[in-house]
Amino acid sequence: MTNTQLTLIQIDNYGPWTVTPEPRREVDLQTLQSRLYADLSQLFGNRDGYVFFSRFDNMVAVTNGIDTDAHALIQESIGNRYPVTVSLSIGTGETPATAIETASEQLQAAGSAQASDRREILRGEPVADPDRTAEDVQIAHFDVNDATGKYTDRLNEFDTFINIEQSYAELMRYLRETHDSLSFFVGGDNIIATCPDLDAEQYHDAIDHVSEAVGVELKVGVGRAADAQSAGMAAKHALETCRYDGRDVVFGDQ
Repeated sequence: MTNTQLTLIQIDNYGPWTVTPEPRREVDLQTLQSRLYADLSQLFGNRDGYVFFSRFDNMVAVTNGIDTDAHALIQESIGNRYPVTVSLSIGTGETPATAIETASEQLQAAGSAQASDRREILRGEPVADPDRTAEDVQIAHFDVNDATGKYTDRLNEFDTFINIEQSYAELMRYLRETHDSLSFFVGGDNIIATCPDLDAEQYHDAIDHVSEAVGVELKVGVGRAADAQSAGMAAKHALETCRYDGRDVVFGDQ
């Protein structure tokens, strides 16, 4: 069993802000979103968390070990740096899907994402220290087998992108529906998923499903730890083992 803690990050009143007093240039909005993601990634990352950009105006962080006071400091820091504010909602559960449902419901109950009077909401309770364990977080780091040889060096960039995104979409959907996991594209040919306590057979099944559905072959390294950064590094090392010995699934402790 995992004990997942996720934080939903949502820009307050972002839709109306982008067109007030008149529509803002898209290049400026894209720049703001990318800088905001970079700052949040660093602010949570410095506290052993992981941030995934999702839709950019909404982001999801794996935040095991990060308490409410730390969330408030991050929120304050963003408010001091940007013309927009962010609301944060902490959800916990035995699966990532349960945690994000809780986080979403708490923020929705506080008001609409486009409500002008909803500012810097902070809701939810982190996992209490006595309840934390050394295997609360399971991170799976997937990548495409020989993406360079099969796609990057053979196809034009956009067709390569289509193939990679198809594998991501299929994996994201399958892991969510089958295992209550949340998967995020993180660039290149890499996908990182936060998962409940899945075993090697379940990961093999997910890889086989993507191969059969869209014809893209994946491999995965899996790490388990008390926080996202430690689990993520274990997953990256496990993925390197996959690359070295040709296995499709490797756990960080194997």
